[in-house]
Parts: sequence; structure tokens; C-alpha cells
Amino acid sequence: MYIDWKTLEFSNTDIKIEKDNNKLSFNKNIAPLQGDQLIDCSGKYVTKALACGHHHVYSALSRGMGAPKKSPENFHEILKYIWWTLDKSLTKEMTEASALYTALASAKNGVSFVVDHHASPNFINSSLDTIAKAFEKVGVSHLLCYEITDRDGIDKANMGLEETESYLENKQGLVGLHASFTVGDQSMKKAVNLAEKYKSGLHIHVAEDTYDQEHSLKHYNKRVVERLHNFGVLNFSKSILGHCLHLSEKEKELISSGKAWVVQNTESNLNNRVGFFNADGLSDRILLGTDGMHSDMLRSTKAAFFVGQNFDNIDYAKAYQRLRNIHKYLAENKFTGDEDNNLVVFNYDSPTEFNKDNFLGHLIFGLEGRHTEYLISSGELIISEGKPTKVNEQEILDFSKEMGNQLWHKMQQI
Repeated sequence: MYIDWKTLEFSNTDIKIEKDNNKLSFNKNIAPLQGDQLIDCSGKYVTKALACGHHHVYSALSRGMGAPKKSPENFHEILKYIWWTLDKSLTKEMTEASALYTALASAKNGVSFVVDHHASPNFINSSLDTIAKAFEKVGVSHLLCYEITDRDGIDKANMGLEETESYLENKQGLVGLHASFTVGDQSMKKAVNLAEKYKSGLHIHVAEDTYDQEHSLKHYNKRVVERLHNFGVLNFSKSILGHCLHLSEKEKELISSGKAWVVQNTESNLNNRVGFFNADGLSDRILLGTDGMHSDMLRSTKAAFFVGQNFDNIDYAKAYQRLRNIHKYLAENKFTGDEDNNLVVFNYDSPTEFNKDNFLGHLIFGLEGRHTEYLISSGELIISEGKPTKVNEQEILDFSKEMGNQLWHKMQQI
């Protein structure tokens, strides 16, 4: 059964996919040609593959790691003692393992395209190419950026700018910034100039915690979004603003009247105890991400809906719209890798009727990433019967465990 991701119409049809043709052919009786690969989708559901609006490859090896040297008492200390300790410890091999696992986990959850925001301060040069190659090895398309920041000094910030420019010369990507409170005016201006030069956009964390606003008011005498607006960050239709929890009404107006997109990361916000997303006053340009917590976009959709019952203006339809807005963002900005020939096949064992009228109820209360049986990315079958076709899953897991142990040991030395 094919489900049109835009209209939610259900249709019983054959589908022909051509790797070098972004269009799909629909007919009840398509005759296969010699050499065609057939997938029997009887009793299963086929629809547009999923995509993630904000991920962090660098966090992939954090699962199960030991406690930090100091128990964090606030968001800034969570960054300092956990994530900034972790990203400083990453080597090329650790980054490669992180990217391989992230791509694998994404694909197994029906995600064929990932927007990532990376940081590895002691492995900057060629970090984006390392991630890109790992993603492509699995078969997952991507939109990458390196997190430029002044927190490790201007030299490292300039290295981040250089890595970004080197990458953008040959591949699609964004200009990454950590957050306003770690990016000075000089680096901010250079990043905006780089985005203009390569007709790209900025990808930055915005008002994830009140600390971001307090710092901006103290050092720049303006709120975070006002600062970004003054630099022109909101003028890029490719810009992505992560989190956006602690915004004033004026800031929401500035975002809504600009071209940038907002990406919501509910579970990460819960984990860091920084607050709750509220779309009131914002436009519908809202994406969903995982913020590196996991690679399951259906899980992120459920979290946005359930938590939003008390804190947000959200219902079934808006939850689905936010899940699917990533396709609109990618298409409108002419990014490649998320065309019509990206399909997911769900083996969804529903105990009740499943149709257009109750699709959204099944989305929130039934359908899960684990139901992914096949995934076609850019016309290529990359998950078959729940297993990757282009890579050895066990080898990736073994490599990840080896690199994870090395990472944890290294973190204890910092």
C-alpha cells in the first residue's frame, strides 16, 4: 500500500523506481524488465523516506560513557564537563566511527537524509569529508556543517572557517556556528560572508538556555535573535536556528518575518532541563531534529506532540507537518539527495484499521522506526529486510565499540 506523504491518500499500486530518475512510476500492473530487482510489499506500507533536520554525529559514541569529573549544575556546565570534553577528544577514526553508526542508525529507522552540525576541535581539517564519506558508504544523503566557535581561541575558529570553505567549494553544506555566546563579532561576520559567498546559510544553536540570552545582553546589549538579525543570519532561506526556546515576542517576529527555519529538539531539551519549545508567534517554518539523542524521527515526532500538550500549540496535523517540513526546506533551497526516489517500506503490524482518516493517530500512537523493513535512498536499496546492503553492520558496531572505549579513556585524561 502506497501512502502519498503530502495528501495521505492510500493506494494499492506497483511502483517502479529508477536510480538515475527522480520520478516514480505508478501502475497496478507494471511489467518488470530483465535485471529489475523486485520487492514484495504485500501487507506493508510504502511512503516518502524520512529526514532529520538537526543531528550531532559527534555524540554517537557517548551512549553508556562514564560520569563527568564534576556533576554539572547548569547548562553551561553540561557543555563544559560533558560535550566540550567529548568533542575535544575526537580523532579522525572516532569521527568516522560516529558517522558510520549515525548513518546506519538513521537508515534502519527509515531516515535517508540527515542535516548534521559537527564539532571536533582537535580534528577540524577534513572532518566534514570524513563524515560525508561515511554517510555515503552507508547510502544516506546529507547536509553538513562544522561548528565554528571562539571557545577554543581565534585560531581554532579560523580553522573551522577554513574547513567550511574547503568543503563548500565542492559539496552542498551549511556554515555552522555553535551559539551566540561562543561566537564573537569577528567570527560571526566571517561566517555570514562565507554563507553569502557560497550561497549557503547558517546553522546555529539559538537560545537553547537562558545563558545564551544573558550573555548576549551583557556583551552586546541585545538579545540573541536581534544580534543574528543585525548580522543578516535571518535573511538566508537556508539558515537553520536550533532550539529557539527562550525567545521574546519581538525575536519571534524577527524570525517569522525573515527566511530562516527553526528546528525543534524536544528530547534533548528535556535531557538538559533547559525548557520547552513553544511555536506561538512563530511561522510554520519549523523542522524536527534529534540533536544527537538518537536517529529515530518518528520518536522525535511523538516527543514533540506529547510534551507539547502542556507547552506548545501542537496537534496531530502540526506534528506531522513539522516532521515533513524538512522536505520543503530541502526542495525550496535546491539541495539534492531528498528526491521522490527516497522511499521507506514499513512492516507495520497494526491491530486496527490503518487508512487516510486515521493515519495521524497511527503516526503518534503506533508507527515506529523499528517498523522499517526496506529503505531506498536516491533510488538505491540501502536497507533490505532490516539490514544494510552496502556495509557490514557488525563491522561498524565493532569499530564503534573500539573507538568508544578509546574516547571514554581519553575523556578521563582531560
